[in-house]
Amino acid sequence: MNLLKAGGTIGGLTMVSRILGFAREMIFARVMGASAAAEVFIWAFQLPNLLRRLLGEGAFSQGFVPLFARRIGKEGDLEDAKRFAEEVQAVFLPALIIITVLFIIAMPAVVIAVASDRWTDDPEKFAFTVYLTQITFPYLIFISMVSLFSGILNSLSRFVAAAFAPALLNVALLAALLLVPEGGTTTAVAMAWAVLVGGVLQLALCIVATRRAGLKLKLRPPRMTPRVKELLILILPATIGAGGYYVSQLFYAYFATRLPEGSFVYLSQADRLNQLPLALVGSAIGTAILPAISRHIGMGEERQAANIQGRATELAMLLAIPATIALMVAAGPIMTVLFEGGRFTASDAATSALVLSILVTGLPAYVMIKVLAPGFYARKDMKTPVVIMLVTLALGVIANFIWIDDIGIAILPLATSAAAWLNAGALYVLLAKRGHFRIEGWLGERLGKQLIAALAMGATIWLVGRLLAAYFGGSVGERLVGTVALIGAGSLVYFTLAWITGGMDREDVLVLLRRKKVAA
Repeated sequence: MNLLKAGGTIGGLTMVSRILGFAREMIFARVMGASAAAEVFIWAFQLPNLLRRLLGEGAFSQGFVPLFARRIGKEGDLEDAKRFAEEVQAVFLPALIIITVLFIIAMPAVVIAVASDRWTDDPEKFAFTVYLTQITFPYLIFISMVSLFSGILNSLSRFVAAAFAPALLNVALLAALLLVPEGGTTTAVAMAWAVLVGGVLQLALCIVATRRAGLKLKLRPPRMTPRVKELLILILPATIGAGGYYVSQLFYAYFATRLPEGSFVYLSQADRLNQLPLALVGSAIGTAILPAISRHIGMGEERQAANIQGRATELAMLLAIPATIALMVAAGPIMTVLFEGGRFTASDAATSALVLSILVTGLPAYVMIKVLAPGFYARKDMKTPVVIMLVTLALGVIANFIWIDDIGIAILPLATSAAAWLNAGALYVLLAKRGHFRIEGWLGERLGKQLIAALAMGATIWLVGRLLAAYFGGSVGERLVGTVALIGAGSLVYFTLAWITGGMDREDVLVLLRRKKVAA
């Protein structure tokens, strides 16, 4: 497998989705501001997303991909793999429908359990939260099935449809904002229905892509076959354990509802920027390397599996380290340019910038978790990463309980970042101790050079930001000029130094440039 090509394909298409996501967030901020209706929509969208990550991603997808990949015949025969996917679908789909119906019925109790008194003591806000979440919750069915079909496509090294699918959700949400720009509850309801439309479009795309890949899954009656049992035995303990992570996320949602109005909006915007490099780098590379590591381990090629993780670490940090420093240094100008305007004030932008500058301190750790965890999943060890995650997140929840009243909104990103570093460190120590992967001399040297180049870039961004400070308080055009100058100067310094010092693999870059030239 060409890791650079696979990761680039996933990352490039994810970039399309993220750009659309930024456009959505920019319009959302101007139309909705940091209002109560904006908070309620974010909350209503977050709940099915949390369960989707539990049921449709995480332990399920990481367990399904290796099992599916191992059932692909040596000559590319897909019959056995197809049958396995159909058996899983037959159990997975009814379970999703039952869970969705139960949550919709019990939604008032769910809101009471998760939201603080600031929300539940307000009858109008409480009723609107229940109503909006009942609209968005069926999204869980569609997006979880997308995870199943994405797992199939990724196992076949067909990354395009799965990577592009999230863009369709952003298109649907953008359409709702542009067609219903009144703001307030009217726009929030339109966006809730757009979430469902986006889920349908995503699933349709992945089904079509799977059929074009030669797999047309039939709907079968649910039956607990031996192969489905094998999958459940593999993922159920990890899924139950991972439930602790999503309980912790519900705690974070609860903490956010205790904070002043608008806090959900600030946290969402910061997370959107933090998720951009995480998705483009960590998730893309993590998705690309899991099938390859699984195949090498299945053939007893431990050295090759470790080499893939080393290369993945190098590529991931090449972008994650400078992204971290750039977002920390330029958080203020970035939030001003992206979101300030309309109903979103300068004070709102400043608070979002504070949250972002703290949250991104954990970005390299978030990315490394995505790179290191496949080393466990490929060996059918779903339990260890989950146990580590539970312990570190529990510490984060405890920290929030202790300090949220004293520190305020800053404790949420701070605790999240600290938990990520503890998580990544524990994963690496265990992999190294078991002899599966360790940072060798060449990799450590390259990471050091990347860090030096990134620090020089950060100093450049800080200096250019001070020189162009007036631009970021001017018109939209001036703000855009200032942002382009920041990005351009920082990128030039970083990549020039990384190239000169050997912080990047020059051969990989030259190969990539030659391919682009040929393609042109």
